[in-house]
Amino acid sequence: MDESPKVHGSIFFLLKKYVNAEFAAGTWDNLIKLSGAVGEYELTYNYSLQEIGSIVAAASQLTGISHYNIQERFGEYLVPDLFKLYASYLRPEWKTFEVLMHTENVMHGAVRKLNSAANPPVLYVSKVNEKLLIIDYYSQRRMSALAVGIIKGIAKYFGESERINIKPMSDPDAERVQIRVQFL
Repeated sequence: MDESPKVHGSIFFLLKKYVNAEFAAGTWDNLIKLSGAVGEYELTYNYSLQEIGSIVAAASQLTGISHYNIQERFGEYLVPDLFKLYASYLRPEWKTFEVLMHTENVMHGAVRKLNSAANPPVLYVSKVNEKLLIIDYYSQRRMSALAVGIIKGIAKYFGESERINIKPMSDPDAERVQIRVQFL
């Protein structure tokens, strides 16, 4: 049995949506050809990490944008769709700080409950004080740039982008990455 890291089909679906929204018509098809990827993904199936890695690498090559920045921009783009999908798990009074504090238990818990095939990264969020969170991101996928983008997207969603400083504190391509989220 293949134990290599997997990526849920919904992420590929959303990646295609992002590419189609942000780049010229036909870019997705060019990425699939350039990467040698499958190109058609079922929402409920898991695909190899290499599959998404090759698409992101092709996007980087085609656009001149680093793979890190592509993942980050994609993460930011995902937030409105994620919030629509998991709206019933969000409390109306929550803003960026609270969403981040509750992501692992509430959001990722819901993902795991609703779809046993999904395997989101593990996030340990530590509240240092009222203006500082340290997020420990753990994932064999090594896609912390996606997490940074999602954090930026959450802040943007709540109109708090200018009040938040987000910084990876370790190698962003590692399995474990600490992300510092400072509220100004």
